[in-house]
Amino acid sequence: MDYNAWFECSNGCTYPLTEVIYRCKNCDGLLAVKHDMDVLKQRSAGDWKSLFEQRYMRTQYPYGSGVWGKKEFVCPNIDDANIISMYEGGTNLFWAERFGEQLGLKDLWIKQCGNSHTGSFKDLGMTVLVSMVNQIIADSGNIRAVMCASTGDTSASLAAYASAAGIPAIILLPKAKVTREQLIQPIANGALTLSLETDFDGCMEIVQKLSARKDFYLANSINSLRIEGQKTISIEIVQQFDWEVPDWIIIPGGNLGNVSALGLGFLMMYELGITDKLPRIACAQAERANPLYRSYQTGFTEFHAITAQSTQATAIQIGNPVSIHRAIRVLKQFDGIVDQASEAELADAAARADRTGLFNCPHTGVALAVLIKMVERKQILPDERVIVISTASGLKFPEFKVAYHNIIPDEPPPRYLNTPIELEANYENVLKQIGAHLDA
Repeated sequence: MDYNAWFECSNGCTYPLTEVIYRCKNCDGLLAVKHDMDVLKQRSAGDWKSLFEQRYMRTQYPYGSGVWGKKEFVCPNIDDANIISMYEGGTNLFWAERFGEQLGLKDLWIKQCGNSHTGSFKDLGMTVLVSMVNQIIADSGNIRAVMCASTGDTSASLAAYASAAGIPAIILLPKAKVTREQLIQPIANGALTLSLETDFDGCMEIVQKLSARKDFYLANSINSLRIEGQKTISIEIVQQFDWEVPDWIIIPGGNLGNVSALGLGFLMMYELGITDKLPRIACAQAERANPLYRSYQTGFTEFHAITAQSTQATAIQIGNPVSIHRAIRVLKQFDGIVDQASEAELADAAARADRTGLFNCPHTGVALAVLIKMVERKQILPDERVIVISTASGLKFPEFKVAYHNIIPDEPPPRYLNTPIELEANYENVLKQIGAHLDA
């Protein structure tokens, strides 16, 4: 089949995927990747399922990747030889049985996107973007570097994939607003890492100005090639449930590319007959960085960028999300809701779920806090299947964990505090302490 995809604006202007462009030349609107759906429909839904099952997590490069196993749905224009893949995707669905029982849910799952090469869901989109840059360089050789503004995870992913491709990477980070573990990732992969005295929105403003140069390629989610890779999470979730669609998906939202990507994957499967319904989507924001939540409160009739305040959920500390309009369209199509979580709520939710076998990043804590609220309000019913998207590995945020499990003088202890108990190396003392713990 002659599968094809291209960039297209909302007014129908089209551009090839190999063109270095992010907004329409005529209307200045963001571009989306469009596929020739008529050609895709020539293969039956059953045949698509069978093909994806044959490829999934197998060894034939690059089709064993959770992204490139769906190449026809993602970016068929790239030659296999130019694909840069680290077998991203294929992350497990954690059946949160004990946590679900505590909430009164029978069918709660956590999609562990942090179990990826660089520790976050960003790998799903970055493999597509860097592969396209590799294709452009192979065709014309006129891109000198790829670049991004980041709150941590995007920079780690870009640096890793760019270094694997041998392409220089330029990273703009807000100074002192990412964890040490996130900062060292692009440094270790050899990226030029610029720590700017501003916030993410300030970094984003500068990187968009830089992207006017055609020899620098922008890797933020304003570039819809990223969205194409990230939309495979929808397909993978359904595939992992033997092609059944869940009732609810709860996802943290910052720059909001993940929300729009989630919707695009489900809409594509629905149009091709692979699925017969759409889930409902809930977007979870930190209370201190909640422009989408504020817009939702107006019925999406208004949107105003804000100055995001400091939050433990640093990756979603964004006040002017570039994918705001895409995300709103998706939420309307999916009968979606938007809610928020305070700093205490997100920290308590993450710690509570950790006690049932998880190790959550603060952004997942935001989603879990919203989950708890939705269950309490009976928006989610006991027999509904719920997926919470865990966007990154908790190992990237040790200070978040350490700060929670720490006694601060003159402050009430956290609800799920657990601290080590110092004892002399004496058998009787140890046995006594164990007994007191087990009998409590």
